[in-house]
Amino acid sequence: MAIIQDWKIRSTTARCELTEEPFVDEQPFYTCIFEDPESDGFIRRDYSVSSWEQIRDELDPPPFSFWRSTYKAPAPEPEEETIKDTSAEGMLRRFIEEDDPRTENARFILALMLERKKTLVPTDVKETETRRLLFYEHEETRDVFIVADPGLRLDEIEKVQEEVASLLAAEEKQASDSGPGSGGESPPEDPGGEEPAQADDEGEKSSQTE
Repeated sequence: MAIIQDWKIRSTTARCELTEEPFVDEQPFYTCIFEDPESDGFIRRDYSVSSWEQIRDELDPPPFSFWRSTYKAPAPEPEEETIKDTSAEGMLRRFIEEDDPRTENARFILALMLERKKTLVPTDVKETETRRLLFYEHEETRDVFIVADPGLRLDEIEKVQEEVASLLAAEEKQASDSGPGSGGESPPEDPGGEEPAQADDEGEKSSQTE
């Protein structure tokens, strides 16, 4: 695979790819990320433990990355329309979906912020021909986030942290000013002043979750 361009969030279908049986709450399963030659990106397939044991040695090509997870049944959707999510997670989701190259640095910082908060759980690190990819799984929804490591220097990280803090503050102010009972402003999320902890280059989750 040459250059991976597709960074979209991968959501679970909540069923086994092989048997099409739906997952139940607290059921263990395997998430597999495959290279998609048609889109030069990724596709996701989930398998129950029994299905994974049955087909794992027969997959050709094998998954680009995989790990064992636990399905969590989603909470009921609220009936009322929710307001725009101005949190770090909401911003990261928007940036990934928009896939604007100019937000790549901000996506990296936002992912590290959410990793420190344990909202995103690191599952794997992969090297491609052009970049290092960080794979995260959302603690609640089990959505898979794929974020590129731009290889920022310490001084560059601090600058991007300041930019992200400004963006969050501006969005929260706009939401506060336009929302009902506006007047009070919530403080922006603090991306932290220290250098974020990098994912372990040798933390190959695929070999540990078999």
